[in-house]
Amino acid sequence: MNISKTKKLTTIAMLCALAYIAAAVGRIPIVLFLRYDSKDVVIVIGGLIYGPLVSLAITVIVSLAQMFTISGTGILGCMMNIISSCSFACTAAFIYKKRRRLSGAIWGLFGGCACQVAVMMLWNYLIAPIYMGYPREAIAELLLPAFLPFNFIKGGLNAAITMLLYKPVVGALRRAGLIPERDEPRVAFVWRSGECGEGQQSCGSVAGMYPFSGGGAARPQAGALNEGKKQAGKTRINIGVIFAALAIIVICVLLIYSLN
Repeated sequence: MNISKTKKLTTIAMLCALAYIAAAVGRIPIVLFLRYDSKDVVIVIGGLIYGPLVSLAITVIVSLAQMFTISGTGILGCMMNIISSCSFACTAAFIYKKRRRLSGAIWGLFGGCACQVAVMMLWNYLIAPIYMGYPREAIAELLLPAFLPFNFIKGGLNAAITMLLYKPVVGALRRAGLIPERDEPRVAFVWRSGECGEGQQSCGSVAGMYPFSGGGAARPQAGALNEGKKQAGKTRINIGVIFAALAIIVICVLLIYSLN
């Protein structure tokens, strides 16, 4: 087994442990008997890093561990946990895999939220009466006032917390050497006309690949200025993402208070 696979397995094992701890300790009551835990945040971060199959693997491992330790709902509860987490995390990771940029991550998270709400509403209507021991009519009466807002709050919190934590977590894993660094940006060396040294006959063609104003005169300062603008734009986008995530969390908290 090579070093990269060992690091990947180590990272996945860490994520499994963190997801289990989140499920076991951080259970927050939302409405009636329904409680929120943040294990899906850990699961979706694993999927955004490695792909939807890793989200599936973490979900199955953690759900089985829950079934044998802290859960009292048996195999049906385990299946519910797997379906719920996968509908969110695997959907988000799949969309991000197809579009590996910020917009893909955002669309993935909210697509996963919508998928989780739809899947869990169907699950709660069809399967919940079996393992909860409630008549189906009683469950149907709870769908709109309890299950629907709970799943919206759960999906919204999962998406918002992931938006806040993904970049710091990935940065920490990179600094620890557990996941590879991103490819360094290519540096474009642009020469002024007549600055080719001996034996550098092709430098004019390299400079010609980068159009500049002013009759082709190279200006190194232009590259630095453009890079500064790009960094400023990225900073504004990151700040916007943070504020959006915080706004979603505030809305979810207000919904929780209104339900209680």
